[in-house]
Amino acid sequence: MAIAIDRIGETKDRLGESPVWSADEACLYWLDSLAGVLHRLHPESGRHEAFPVPAPAGSFGLRRDGGLVLALRDGFARYDIAARAATPLARLPVSHPDLRLNDGKVDRQGRFVAGSMHVAPRPEDPPRGALYRLEPDGAVTTLAGEILIANGPCFSPDGRTLYLADSPRRVIWRFDYGDGPPTGRRVLIDLAPLDTAPDGATVDAEGHLWVALVRSGQIARFDPTGRLVQRIRMPIRHPTSLNFGGATLEVLFVTSISASHRLADPTPEAGGLFAVTGLGVRGIAEPRIAA
Repeated sequence: MAIAIDRIGETKDRLGESPVWSADEACLYWLDSLAGVLHRLHPESGRHEAFPVPAPAGSFGLRRDGGLVLALRDGFARYDIAARAATPLARLPVSHPDLRLNDGKVDRQGRFVAGSMHVAPRPEDPPRGALYRLEPDGAVTTLAGEILIANGPCFSPDGRTLYLADSPRRVIWRFDYGDGPPTGRRVLIDLAPLDTAPDGATVDAEGHLWVALVRSGQIARFDPTGRLVQRIRMPIRHPTSLNFGGATLEVLFVTSISASHRLADPTPEAGGLFAVTGLGVRGIAEPRIAA
């Protein structure tokens, strides 16, 4: 089957992020982080709904008991979709005007892991970003530090490996992951030779890593050793994140940028949601947050 890339719907996000497929509802959720909009799309019927959320909203995870948890500027909040209301849940253990939470994913144990980004650092500033985990009891654990912009956290199928990108450094790290702090941080992929930077990421059922190459208009697949297996050109300049969905988890949904603080794209389809089909691989159902 040939690979096909189709725009889905007519949404146009400033900064599309965090696509998450809900198998229970057969729908896709994603964010416009800067506009403060949570989207919900039922692909089969084409029905689209939009819900207001606090901005900037970096990412979110779906909860087992319904609703979701948002990663906001300085902490986590529960979001009740029916009430369209956010309730503070936990604050970060640090506070700085140039920090905010960014990309996140739910680990295989049902805990929400999200990283922060250092907004507009000066050359002399140390990297203040970090990776955090929201525990089932509501506590926030710091997992890693000295990060510029945390992006693309995701987990191997068995949950024992954590992948994490630092976009300005153009690297993707690999960690050994379990109940305690991640260990053994090492560079798995250096994207400098490709002259691009990593953004959102996910894994497929074969354990390969899919990454949005935000500065080169492409998405890429890497094997667990970090070897580049496949690159696909997107019809926009700045893809941001991606997640498998559909009835058999064979559709790769991709979000994009029209005008963020750093990047802009005059392409008419910029900021749209895209579906990539014909890849010949399946994804893994996203876990839900236990808290």
